[in-house]
Parts: sequence; structure tokens; C-alpha cells
Amino acid sequence: MTLPPVLTVDHVKKVYVTGDRSVEAVRDLHFEVATGELVCVVGPSGAGKTTLLRCIAGLMDVTSGEVRLEGSAISGPPRGMAVVFQEYGRSLFPWMTVRRNVELPLKEKKVPRERRAALVDEALATVGLDHVHDAYPWQLSGGMQQRVAIARAVAYEPQILLMDEPFAAVDAQTRADLEDLIRRLWSRLGVTVLFVTHDIDEAVYLGERVLVLSNSPTVVLEDVPIDLPADRDQLATRALPRFAELRAHVYGLVQQAKRGVRAVPADSGAAASHSTAHTTPHSAHRERKSL
Repeated sequence: MTLPPVLTVDHVKKVYVTGDRSVEAVRDLHFEVATGELVCVVGPSGAGKTTLLRCIAGLMDVTSGEVRLEGSAISGPPRGMAVVFQEYGRSLFPWMTVRRNVELPLKEKKVPRERRAALVDEALATVGLDHVHDAYPWQLSGGMQQRVAIARAVAYEPQILLMDEPFAAVDAQTRADLEDLIRRLWSRLGVTVLFVTHDIDEAVYLGERVLVLSNSPTVVLEDVPIDLPADRDQLATRALPRFAELRAHVYGLVQQAKRGVRAVPADSGAAASHSTAHTTPHSAHRERKSL
């Protein structure tokens, strides 16, 4: 079964203007993400990954082109979208308990009290934090704080979850644990995920596709399908010859981007059409075991 795109980035261009000076950050980004996909975005530093995510989240206007969620143009933060940022410490309110932090966007969404309580309990249990709901963020480790941020996004019940380098500030072991958490949440909840990272290994391990961005001004250099097994393990998956091949390919593309290579695939519509021609993994994964 082929599912329609939930997210369309339609020839988006972003130019920053300061006084009489303009900088073209994003030249022409065009791709689609199907319902239930987990797509990672990588590229060299300064490639416009965060700019792209802010445009998709409705936090920044595009200069031209359009971003659409389920066919409707995004002109501000849409209700069906949640974002997890890299700087989790700034996204959590230190004077609020874990429970109140997770509950806050549900209040703004005007979710009834009993339903809010159930969503918060379920989200905290899902990320393994049901035992610290009365703690404050500053009492928790960095990894636990980021789990709170993820729980808040999950409780919101988004159609699409945007993640902007969310594990960059945690240690390697915590990062591996959080990567596996995201795979499990994605598999269990069927949420669409767009995950921005600078870590190539992370992108290949997590994603069903990896979008490689060129250097600024940005285009999609290549849309790489990740044909690894659905059930992934930090040791077994990363030891696979295919993982090494995919990692090397994506790494080579990022190095090309750093050198200023601007070429795009011969079929300029490939990136856009890939997701709609791709059967979402959730059509095959829904019977997989839950957390």
C-alpha cells in the first residue's frame, strides 16, 4: 500500500536580508515524506539543516516555495506537529515538575483534564520516566531531561515529529539509548519523524531514508534509501557489511558537499517522488512487538 505524503517541501528557498545585504541560505529544497516514514537529514555544517526545520515548523517564513502538511500550506506552527530541539535545557521550564512540563502544551491545546493526565502518564511511562514525574528538570541528568522533552512531544500526539539534532549534547551511551528509544517509539506509535543530525552513523542507523544536503545555498544532493533490517540493534546492525556500505556512501556525499559539489541526481524529481513510491514501513511493522 502506497500512502500519500504527510509533508511536502515544495521548492523552498530562504534568503536572509539584513539591511542592504542578502544571503541565500537555502536555494531549492524539494522532497516529500510519506505518512509513517522516519527520514533523517544530514549535511555539512552550515548547510541549512536547522533553517529547513524552522521553515517546516512554521517558525520562519520561506522566501519562495511552500511547505505543506497534509496538503495545507504551513504559515505558522501547525497543531499537528511537535518539535524536539537540541538544547533540551532551554525547552524545559526549571520551575515546573516533569509532569507539568509534559502537560503544558496539552493545556494550551485545551485537552480535558482527565485525558491530559492519561496522556502524560502514558508518555512518561513510554520513555521510562514514570518514576520521576514529581522531580524538576534540574534534578535530572541530561539524558533524562531529553527524555522529558521527547515525552512532551509524544503526549501531544503529533502527526509529524521534527527533531533538530536532539542527542548532540549527551554522552555516547546515552545517545545510543535515545536512538533506540526513537526507533521503538516510531515503530509503536506510527508517527512520522523528520530527524536532523550531523552524525552520519546516527542517520544511517535510525532512518529509512537519508536526505543529504549540499553546502549552502542548499539543495538535496541525494535521497538515499536505507535498506537495513527493520529490527535494529546497536551492535548487530552496525556490524553489518551493508551498514558500512551505506555509511561510506553517505559520508562520501557529505564530503562532496563540503567541497562545494552542487550536482543533483539526473532525475530532478527523484527526491520528491521517492517517498510516494515507497511503501511506508509501518504497513509491514504494525504487528511488531510493542515496547
